[in-house]
Parts: sequence; C-alpha cells; structure tokens
Amino acid sequence: MTDQDIGDGTRTVRAGLPDPVKYEPTLPGPVFAAHFHLPGEPTGPYTYGRDENPTWTHLERAISELEAPGEDVETLVFASGMAAISAVLLSQTKAGDTVVLPADGYQALPLLHEQLRAYGIQVRTAPTGADAQLSVLDGAGLLWIESPSNPGLDVCDIRRLVQRAHSVGALVAVDNTLATPLGQRPLALGADFSVASDTKGMTGHGDILLGHVTCRDSRRAAEVRRWRKIVGAIPGPMEAWLAHRSLATLQLRIDRQCSTALLLARTLAERDDVTGLRYPGLPGDPSHAVASQQMRRFGPVVSFELADRKRAEQFLEGLRFVDDATSFGGVRSTAERRGRWGGDAVAEGFIRFSVGAEDPEDLIGDVLRALDKAGSAG
Repeated sequence: MTDQDIGDGTRTVRAGLPDPVKYEPTLPGPVFAAHFHLPGEPTGPYTYGRDENPTWTHLERAISELEAPGEDVETLVFASGMAAISAVLLSQTKAGDTVVLPADGYQALPLLHEQLRAYGIQVRTAPTGADAQLSVLDGAGLLWIESPSNPGLDVCDIRRLVQRAHSVGALVAVDNTLATPLGQRPLALGADFSVASDTKGMTGHGDILLGHVTCRDSRRAAEVRRWRKIVGAIPGPMEAWLAHRSLATLQLRIDRQCSTALLLARTLAERDDVTGLRYPGLPGDPSHAVASQQMRRFGPVVSFELADRKRAEQFLEGLRFVDDATSFGGVRSTAERRGRWGGDAVAEGFIRFSVGAEDPEDLIGDVLRALDKAGSAG
C-alpha cells in the first residue's frame, strides 16, 4: 500500500509522527528552546529557536503529508494565517511587479494591498466567481486565489486559472483555509503554494493562532523560510504541539461538520425568510459544478441573508448552541453578522455560519427556533 492509498482518517492520525523509539512518546512533547548545544561548526538542523524547532518539524511533516501525500513538498509553519499569507506575497514580489488578488477575499487582504502598493507593487483585483481573475492576469507575476472565498463562498476553477497564470509567467498561491487539505489539494491542481490559516479548521478548537505555507519548489520554500526568519513570524512550540495533536481528529471533525453543513443548507433552502443562500456542496449552488470537480469535501461554512440587520441580530441572539463569534472551522458552531466589521461587500443581514460538531438534530432545531423567533419578533 502506498501513501496515496491510505484513508484520510489513518493519514491524519499518523501524520508527522517520528519513528517509534522504545519508551519514548509517540508524539514528543513541545521543545522549549531558544538555543541548542552547538559545538564546532553550525551544521546541524537546530541552532537557534527563530530558525528551526523540532516541534515545528513534526508538525510541518504532518501538514506536508496531508497537502501532498507521498510527494516531496516543504511546509513552513507561521504564527498566524496572515503571517503565512504575508510571507508568500512579500517574499515573492518586488518593486515593479504586479499581483492579482481576489476582490472578495479575506477581510484583511486590503491591508496587504496598501502595503504592497507602498513597496511599489501594482495590485489588481477581480472577483472569485466566474473565474474573473483571468481578465486581469496579463503581465502579472503572482496570482492569489481564495476558493471558496470568505465570506461569500464563491468558487473558481483553480486548474484553469493556474494554467493561464503559468502561461503568462505568474506564480499561483491558493488560500485553502476554508477547505483544508482534506477538502481540496491546491498543489495537485497545479498551484505553486498552498496557504492556510490553521487557526480555523486545521486545528479546529478555536484556541490556537497558526498558519502554514506548503510548496514543491525548494528554492521558493527557501525564500519563504528566509522571510519567516527576517520578520520572526514564528509559532510558539506549545502552539505547534497542540496543532499537531489536533490534526489527529481532522477527518472526524471535518466529515461531521460538512455533513451537517449540507443538512443545514438544505433546511435553509426551504425557508422563505432566508435569501442569498450559499454552500458549494448544495446541488443548486452556483458554484457546485466547479466545486465538485476540485473539492473532496465542501467545508463547514454556510452563508445566507436575512431581511435586515435587526432580523439578523435577533436571529443570533436566539441561538442556544451557536456562539456569536468570528472565525470558523471549530468544533463549536459559530455565526456572525459579517457587516458589523465593515470591509466585506455584504448586506446588513448577511450571516456567515460555521457548522461545528454538535448533533445535527440539535443544531438545526436551534437554528429553526431562532429563525422563527426572529420572524415573530420582527
């Protein structure tokens, strides 16, 4: 049996574990070290805590096994998802370059727009849906894809965009946060970089800030690694260890979340008070056909709109088993009115709902009660 043949559950449980040593733990504890014994020439793998750490190494190997089973890739972990995103964009561009970013991507991306422009880098944007980024690719050096997009859940044809980008000499990075490697493998679709905020579904418990970058090209990986060293955007060893521990349940978590998310989407589709419903796994969703060709799981996030801000807030207040909180991908369901942050082009009644691991009947019943209550209160 090859690495490609084993199931996702087996892979996530075993990923990144060192070879067994008698009387040693299966997953060694976190290594808290700023410096290491270093007699003579510094030729070993661990010299200083900002450069490398054994706990990172185990986690990076684990993520590589999930991103590209059986393949030779490199993963670097970061202190947060934004640290990982910034590392790719700022290590792979220089003054005079052009980058293409999604117009409907993660809310913090506009901050990077400003920084890139301050460094003399031209920024172009286009929406994720309908592969609109194709129209602004000519002359670009890097294409940034976010699919499914956050929070609108649009999907683009990654293979198609990668082929076109490469034909014009552009690198391609895919923000795979919402899907996770169990839902989508960007490197297998041709991307140069797979990037994610592991704060979300990868670790899944809402208690760790972490990010990662995975790529095949060792030279590109070295450039990202150098950027991490320069800015010091490194994770703590405890966070890295907790993340590795959490990966073991990724398949269990994501399968429960995705199946319940589909049930929730089907339920919401029957409601007259719900509009703008989006979930890539729903057969009637505008993105379903493309998503089905490149995604293995459709993620835990469902988005929809209620009549207005007041109705949305009443709905959120009426939920018992769902936290009104930002972020997504955790074992505890969360929902929020995204318009409260500003920056996202969404209606005042837009809800981003992240399905957790609760019993489906309890969660859907809770949502229906809150919707009915909000309707009667309105």
